[in-house]
Amino acid sequence: MKALEFWKAVTVDHSNLLERMVALLEEYGVRYCVIGGQAVNAYADPLVSLDLDLAVAAPQLAGLEALLAGTFKVERFPHSLNISLPESDLRVQVQTDPRYFDFPDRASQREVLGLILPVASLEDVLHGKIWAALDPDRRASKRQKDLADIARLLETHPGLRTQVPGEILVRLV
Repeated sequence: MKALEFWKAVTVDHSNLLERMVALLEEYGVRYCVIGGQAVNAYADPLVSLDLDLAVAAPQLAGLEALLAGTFKVERFPHSLNISLPESDLRVQVQTDPRYFDFPDRASQREVLGLILPVASLEDVLHGKIWAALDPDRRASKRQKDLADIARLLETHPGLRTQVPGEILVRLV
């Protein structure tokens, strides 16, 4: 089974949310990149997740919500737009935190879920995971996953260790 088929089976994505979302972003020239756990999967051994996190270039974020609302269910949260469709367990989250706005500028094409997509740079992925792991408002279980993702990145790219704050390094197993 190919990566995309496996992921579609896991996410029960009968509505082709992933392909439809990517096609819409490309059709309208939206500069975006994959961040979060799926971006970690592009740089380290992959793990299964129902989430796909994206960062969008700052100038395009304002019109994105209306663009997406024409095709998808869009829910606004304090730091994200959550995108969904009824026949899919895939959870797409577009980050609205300004710290991510420059990530698409440094992204490169990499394989994610069997597709070639723009993925945030390795350093940007790490910084995003550090921000998430240090966010006291995130659920504890999410912060633990962020720590695991940081550990996965450090295992495959040990040179990044100098970029990780000591308060995180002491929490890694």
